[in-house]
This record gives sequence, structure tokens and C-alpha cells, in this order.
Amino acid sequence: MDKIEKLLRKISGQDRQKLLEVTEKLIRREVKGLSVKKITNSDFYRLRSGRFRIIFHYEKKEVIIDSIKLRDENTYRRLQSAPVVQLDRIKTS
Repeated sequence: MDKIEKLLRKISGQDRQKLLEVTEKLIRREVKGLSVKKITNSDFYRLRSGRFRIIFHYEKKEVIIDSIKLRDENTYRRLQSAPVVQLDRIKTS
């Protein structure tokens, strides 16, 4: 189990559902209305969803989600690519 799956299992069902909806929009590139910004001096972007931050990058024409974290002072430190997570493997209930 990777860090993203572990986080999604720990958080409340309401937070999990919201994150899954936002990540689905991101994967479909429906970013209008979402809080997406490029992270300075990197190839990464962040999507803000409440107290969570979704760190991602683009590879060719594909969105790669690198991490989902609770926002704190270390959220953007040591950014690195993480294993790709298939959202259909994560149970929403």
C-alpha cells in the first residue's frame, strides 16, 4: 500500500469522496474552477482542495499524481515523483 492509498483510507469518507472527485476532474483535465498553480522552480503543479494538496506533473499528455498531502510547512519540500496510483483500486466506502 502506498502513501496515497494509506492517506485515503485514514481520512473521513466525506474528505475521501471530495478528493476522489477532484482527482477525477484533474485526470480528465477539467481544471476550470480548481485551484491549480505551478510550483516555482519545478515541473510540478499543486491542486488545492480544502486542507489537502494534490501534487502532480504532466508526462506527455498524461497527468501523473505524485502525492496527496495534508497541508503543512513540509508539503512542498523534497518534491519527487511517486508511484502512479490507479484510482479504481481505491475503495470509496
